[in-house]
Amino acid sequence: MPISQEQLIAFLLDGGLATDKQIEQAQKDSAEKGVKVSDALVAKNVISRQEILKLQAYILGIPFVNVEKQKVPEETLKIIPEAIARKHNIVAYRKQGNNLEVAMIDPEDLQTIDFIKKTSNLKILPRLTSENGIKNVLQQYQKSLQAEFNELIDKEPGPISLIKEKGNEVNHDDLLKAAQELPIIKIVDTLLKHGILGKASDIHIEPTEKEVVVRYRIDGILHDAMILPLQVAPGLVARIKVLSNLKLDEHRLPQDGRFKIETDDYRVAFRVSILPVYDGEKIVMRLLPETNKALNLEELGFRGRGLESVRRHIDRPHGMILITGPTGSGKTTTLYSMMNILNKPSVNISTVEDPIEYRMPRINQTQVKADIGLSFSNGLRSLVRQDPDILMVGEIRDKETANLAVNAALTGHLVLSTLHTNDAASAMPRLIDMGAEPFLIASTLNCVIAQRLVRQLNPTTKQNYNLSKSAIESLKKQIDLDKLLTALKDEKVVPHEATWSNIDFYKPVSTTDCSTGYQGRIGIFEVLETTPEIHELIIKEASSDQINQKARQNGMLSMLEEGFIKAIQGVTSLEEILRVTQE
Repeated sequence: MPISQEQLIAFLLDGGLATDKQIEQAQKDSAEKGVKVSDALVAKNVISRQEILKLQAYILGIPFVNVEKQKVPEETLKIIPEAIARKHNIVAYRKQGNNLEVAMIDPEDLQTIDFIKKTSNLKILPRLTSENGIKNVLQQYQKSLQAEFNELIDKEPGPISLIKEKGNEVNHDDLLKAAQELPIIKIVDTLLKHGILGKASDIHIEPTEKEVVVRYRIDGILHDAMILPLQVAPGLVARIKVLSNLKLDEHRLPQDGRFKIETDDYRVAFRVSILPVYDGEKIVMRLLPETNKALNLEELGFRGRGLESVRRHIDRPHGMILITGPTGSGKTTTLYSMMNILNKPSVNISTVEDPIEYRMPRINQTQVKADIGLSFSNGLRSLVRQDPDILMVGEIRDKETANLAVNAALTGHLVLSTLHTNDAASAMPRLIDMGAEPFLIASTLNCVIAQRLVRQLNPTTKQNYNLSKSAIESLKKQIDLDKLLTALKDEKVVPHEATWSNIDFYKPVSTTDCSTGYQGRIGIFEVLETTPEIHELIIKEASSDQINQKARQNGMLSMLEEGFIKAIQGVTSLEEILRVTQE
């Protein structure tokens, strides 16, 4: 039977693992943040995740095993198929005679245990383990990327050698033949599979003078994954062009395409960009998992006053909400999350995008096609005639689109869009520079959200620390620490008597399962509401500094301040906040 929170709390208190005061605070955090009491205790470093799991195992009467560093024999590992192991977080780790010991996160998953018993004809002995332990064993299903490539290249070098001999003179038929050869197909499949399982957002394939470099972008950071021999490059490019339905014999012009991979475990769309470079053609593939559910605002990283402001303006029937930030800062994800909240049978939502990154049910999505004259402005002009309640414009890039968006907001529509500026206050001067009338901007703009993405600390390995005197002095050269500390006290993030030397921060700790100490990303935001004072500044064509100053006086927190709050809460590290806000 499931373990109730009350039962777990009773055992924590009886075992002296937590005090009444710590439990009370954890229950308060649980109610405010919607997390389990046990998760709140782990977040406060009262108890470790492994201690919680051991306690749960004790209550259930099931042994706890640590398989985080265990090497499982291949014949034992494969008793449970990889797809079942990944889907249900259950792995076989020891076989003795007719007994099979399996490690799992949910020992109450009796249906899976019964399935394994029937298919293996063995007696199943369930054991409780940690998520990191499961990850360690799951990784053993996969050969290393290097090993898989070496095996492929050594086993069937024929077609690859053919490409090498022909060099740059390969014609259409040769490329098509190479793209259909088994070694090239296997190499591309392996690259894509490792990218998906590694949770990469982008795969880069870059030809150089002597080799091909493969890199994965994971949690916003590029990592070298593989070095391939140069002779595979033409076949690799040809295979990806075939998948993306692009021209095989076009090597001088950039090409963009798209394809999709579907299995029982995942469904991922790949957005492909091919660019001619000095040593050949560079490929960048953006991975767009289609199984991801839309995140709510809290999961994106919104909190406090900013969260309340965004909710309030989303509910308004007309006006404009802009999201700003550099490429790759998560603007599109925020837009899709807002549309998911607004997506009700009673409203008509239409979009014009370039590209359409995620398909959304009941939303009319239009893809920009500049080559046939379907631009953002032409698309938006047509959408207004489609009786929409809510319009989403992927990006405001020019004067015509800016004026159309402003006029749509003025005539009773809610308009969502993005803009490339570094902070929220720069959005208004940017629209004015594009040719939008200041008084119309002031009348229609509800709020501007600026955002960045930061890597989240692994909650099971992060380590707390205090700033040294030298670190504080170094920070003072970049940031007004006195002003920042006042803001943190006003937000009640730190006690009134806190100083920089006694505030807890957290740092990443790398392990064999998590080499960086980070897992996933979350947003940091500044939300600028267009109050009457801001309206006056827009009409006067005030500078971004003047608008920012007034917004701060009205209570807006900067991205840096929001970042420090998340660093103090243990969501991310101070170094990560400084990396994305001070670059």
